[in-house]
Amino acid sequence: MPTTYLEAIREGLWEEMERDPNVFLLGEDIGVYGGAFKLTAGFFEHFGEKRVVDTPISEGAIVGAAIGASFVGLRPVAEMQFSDFITCGFDQIVNFAAKCRYRWNAPVPIVVRAPSGGGIHGGPFHSQNPEMWFVRTPGLKVVAPATAYDAKGLIKSAIRDNDPVIFFEHKGLYRRIKEELPAEEYTVPIGKAKIAREGNHLSIVTYGAMVWTALEAAEQLAQEGVSVEVVDLRTLVPLDRETVCESVKKTSKVLLLHEDTRTGGMAGELAVTITESVFEYLDAPIVRVTAPDTPVPYSPPLEEAFLPNAAKVVEKARWLHRY
Repeated sequence: MPTTYLEAIREGLWEEMERDPNVFLLGEDIGVYGGAFKLTAGFFEHFGEKRVVDTPISEGAIVGAAIGASFVGLRPVAEMQFSDFITCGFDQIVNFAAKCRYRWNAPVPIVVRAPSGGGIHGGPFHSQNPEMWFVRTPGLKVVAPATAYDAKGLIKSAIRDNDPVIFFEHKGLYRRIKEELPAEEYTVPIGKAKIAREGNHLSIVTYGAMVWTALEAAEQLAQEGVSVEVVDLRTLVPLDRETVCESVKKTSKVLLLHEDTRTGGMAGELAVTITESVFEYLDAPIVRVTAPDTPVPYSPPLEEAFLPNAAKVVEKARWLHRY
């Protein structure tokens, strides 16, 4: 039976808790209630209150407790419920967790789960993509899987990692994306992109939910004779620049796509990387498709206009192909 993106993360957490008694969960309503999205349903009954900890509504306390627990040999997985509320734990993450290895060689093996993204009509406080706050903070690793397979493999790798990992889970993928997963245990390496679709005429580089938007656009473009390669970054820090640049060298044209707002988004860093490394291979300007620089609208029609979609990608890709 196919496994949903949500269930894949759940399976990864469960397997790691069974494998290592030092792994525990903490967050708001994750225990008795089973989590806002029911991802941790059944964990409290199976693992008990010492390993599935319901916390007060205080993201700063959640992250601070996780950091402290990691110093005494535990491996906490902290849930933010919605990634937007990670701002309340921002100081603990960027000024403490991210700096400990540099300051006094102390590993901080915590995972901060951050359900993110729009398309669920959650409004400006429940729909953001705040990954770049953490991408630009040295000392953190930032993961954003697009598939059920990668979500499970990467959450397991994140839990085993000795550095703090911010794990962005797109809420719109939770129950929409399904696939058959291997029966045997597996992990996915942090810091390695993958080619989600092979192509020759142009590359689309993206991550998270926009991988599916890129694949939808690529399918439409294929009917027009345009061969699109889709690169799924999977991890934003460390960034697999090599795979990105090899794809650009192959196709000579690149479209950078993300759901995050435009200014200071991942596309800017990717564009500079491509320009610095493989500029001589480019046959056209680098193109971006992103959300505009506004808060996420609550109104469904406005949110639909705000979010990147396949039609917007196809329009820009056609221009790029003709250039």
